[in-house]
Amino acid sequence: MAPDGETRENDQQLFRDAVARFVTYLSAVRNLSMNTVRAYATDLDAFCDWVEREGVQPLEISHRQLRRYLSELSRAHYSTKTINRHLSAIRSLYRWMLHEGLTDKDSAAAVVSPKIAKTLPKTMSDEDASALLDTCDVNDVVGLRDRAFLELLYASGARISEISQLDVRDIDLSSKQVRLFGKGSKERIVPLYESCIQWIERYKKDARPQLVAHRKDGAQTSALFVSTRGNRMSASALRTCFERHAVLSGLDEALTPHAMRHTYATELLAGGADLRSVQELLGHASLSTTQIYTHLSIDRLRDAARQAHPRGE
Repeated sequence: MAPDGETRENDQQLFRDAVARFVTYLSAVRNLSMNTVRAYATDLDAFCDWVEREGVQPLEISHRQLRRYLSELSRAHYSTKTINRHLSAIRSLYRWMLHEGLTDKDSAAAVVSPKIAKTLPKTMSDEDASALLDTCDVNDVVGLRDRAFLELLYASGARISEISQLDVRDIDLSSKQVRLFGKGSKERIVPLYESCIQWIERYKKDARPQLVAHRKDGAQTSALFVSTRGNRMSASALRTCFERHAVLSGLDEALTPHAMRHTYATELLAGGADLRSVQELLGHASLSTTQIYTHLSIDRLRDAARQAHPRGE
């Protein structure tokens, strides 16, 4: 027997309440980043809207109904990657609800993700990176800051969000290493090359104090990279900084800070670093992610197999 309107509305409200609890769980228990939690909340809110609009019982949703939702996203011209992200959020939600005893049906687990066409990530050569670094006017406090930032980006393979979160204490100049906090606040230590340490040391001594002095409240800040107003630079501000220097260097304007991360990984592998070490340095949970990330050439894989296999020669 089909549920009446009041029962359906009650189920939908219970579902929204469950979504709110799940989002809190992602932040408080799983300790996911603010951006990740916000993405989950946005995608699940859109799903709740669809459930209510279509009169679907979310606690008893079927595999076919979920496929219908994904089809609607496709008709709205969402990319395959975005649709997969929505589906991932829904899967995680229903898995959690099943564990919490809020439902006894997990149709989302059976929904197959749309296939994403594999594309190689954009990378830079060492010459490109040098051209980028050379655009910084190191006789100026902002130029010196930018040089230290770009050197650190290249030396560590860090995500731009990780660079933004850095405090002064996270750089150990004597040990030549940086402490990074990745997804889920997972900590990792990454060694830095000598010239990067020198630029950061110079920035901290000659530029950062002048930038911090511009703070209106006169207070100090623990942030490593600060703006011309003395405030911590956001990931967006650092991204804009990178893009400005990419234009000045004459490189592809489509390059992003992530290209430096790709470059870092491929340079390490080309230099003989093993895949597990690169995985640790990048902060990847899965080795398969590192394999895709570093877009190993078939020739390099062939050489590795030839060297490692007892009959490879």
